[in-house]
Amino acid sequence: MLGGLHARRLYDDKKSEQARQQGIEPEFHPDLKAAFLQILPLRFFSRLFGTMTSVELPIWSRSYIFRSYARAFHANLEEVAEKLDDYASLQSFFTRKLKEGCRPIDSSSCVISPVDGVILRCGEVSTRGRAIEQVKGYSYSLKALLGGQPHNLLTSTSSNMISADEGSSTSSAELEGCDLFYCVLYLGPGDYHRVHSPVDWHILSRRHISGRLFPVNERATRTIGSLYTGNERVVLEGSWEKGFIALVAVGAFNVGSIELKVEPDLKTNLPKLLSATSSPVNFKKYGDDDSGFFIRKGDELAAFNLGSTVVLVFQAPKSGEKKTLDKDGTRGFEFCVKQGQRVRMGQAIGRWE
Repeated sequence: MLGGLHARRLYDDKKSEQARQQGIEPEFHPDLKAAFLQILPLRFFSRLFGTMTSVELPIWSRSYIFRSYARAFHANLEEVAEKLDDYASLQSFFTRKLKEGCRPIDSSSCVISPVDGVILRCGEVSTRGRAIEQVKGYSYSLKALLGGQPHNLLTSTSSNMISADEGSSTSSAELEGCDLFYCVLYLGPGDYHRVHSPVDWHILSRRHISGRLFPVNERATRTIGSLYTGNERVVLEGSWEKGFIALVAVGAFNVGSIELKVEPDLKTNLPKLLSATSSPVNFKKYGDDDSGFFIRKGDELAAFNLGSTVVLVFQAPKSGEKKTLDKDGTRGFEFCVKQGQRVRMGQAIGRWE
């Protein structure tokens, strides 16, 4: 099985790399497989997979199993913090920690990658309807991704927060001088599965949106509509020195469990009978007085049980073709990565001066 998966992965990687070298951008095109996935009980299958991977493995078999897995999915065993025999189950290996110093944090004026993975998309959020492009020919709204209006959107001229709860809205004039940017990162099965903070920021609230658990690989983005807005996800919203920021951890098939280090009691992909609420959206403010809490760049935030996707949305100084100084004496934000590029946690994905 692992050999077959490895061969399929090599074939898909080769096709994607050839397309990138030829400058061919994938377009949205639903297929029969996407339609078939609609009728499968993927949430149940994912819970079953989680149960199976939690089973304790015989000590003698662990090294063989984990090395076979690493060969199939290109996991780097030289970086793991513990001996292979110390990982009692596949799940504990999936969420493994790394050796100290394996992921240096870029401390310059930049936004770092919160995960190891591949950049699927990055750019500016469209001013028309605040849309984010899933793939060429298909977009989704920021509101749909976050499960509601952004609660902590900052204007460029004021430090006051715009709260959707108060019925306020933010016009394009108010946002003059800053833009909304986004970056979509895909974590493969062999990647390091922990999520870290991309900047120094205050986390003010959390939304847990129950939903489907479709695959989120590159093929799925081209064939399944409303992929990130339909899948189960956990949204952390807050503010940083440049304005609004949100980190969205998107669940996927076999990755229904999203663990938050900042909220260990949160449970995802629960059966409906065990769910604490019948509402698909569960909202919580952090802090005794709803003031949230501060977390530094590079600190651990969450973990996926296998691979999945993180969508990062944030405000930053307006970028442009002419790199002129902004009113506060800084240059606009620019991404320093491109679509299809592999990045590591702690690596800069965008900078400003």
